[in-house]
Amino acid sequence: MSADTHLRELICTLAKSLYDRGLTGGSSGNISARTEGGGLLVTPTGSSFGRLDPARLSLFDARGTHVGGDQPTKEMPLHSAFYETRSTAGAVVHLHSCHAVALSMLEDVDPDNFLPPLTPYAIMKLGKVKLLPVFLPGDPAMGEAVRGLAGKRSAVMLANHGPVVAGRDVEAACHAIEELEDTARLALLTHGMPRRPLSAAQIQDIVTRFDVDWE
Repeated sequence: MSADTHLRELICTLAKSLYDRGLTGGSSGNISARTEGGGLLVTPTGSSFGRLDPARLSLFDARGTHVGGDQPTKEMPLHSAFYETRSTAGAVVHLHSCHAVALSMLEDVDPDNFLPPLTPYAIMKLGKVKLLPVFLPGDPAMGEAVRGLAGKRSAVMLANHGPVVAGRDVEAACHAIEELEDTARLALLTHGMPRRPLSAAQIQDIVTRFDVDWE
């Protein structure tokens, strides 16, 4: 099996897993991943994560030209911004996961550190998550907002919309965005309760031990 074929099938397998578990529904969400040749494979616009066809994924060459497959997601400016600003980005995943979206609607959320420090794993896999303003779907301004972070964040939360995570590869990006959704769910389950988040010393220990970007 060629590397291209394997990547196509892996994207579709991971997307269906996300869909089957209700992490994104209908025709929402999109995934992109770097190919061996430096191009991108991208889920098509209007497609469902539950029924992706590996042969119809959108293909871009290393110059960013669409050279095959169906038309790509309209959120390409968002994906491109991560690849342009984070040299370690090998994949980008965007979902409309309900708990993360719900948390983004609360007034007391810290826009510079969207997720409260409840578990070590969100810190390890995501670092700080930036909450961005509300944008219309497909608005190129989303990409500009990500570029404005100058590559300092691997994950952002689009308010009232959904999370976006960049990872070293498509599996890492999917695992990280699932951790984001799980942490958002924990935050909602404990919201308004006298909970015990990780202390500043515990957070710093995690950041140091696992070499986490924490700016």
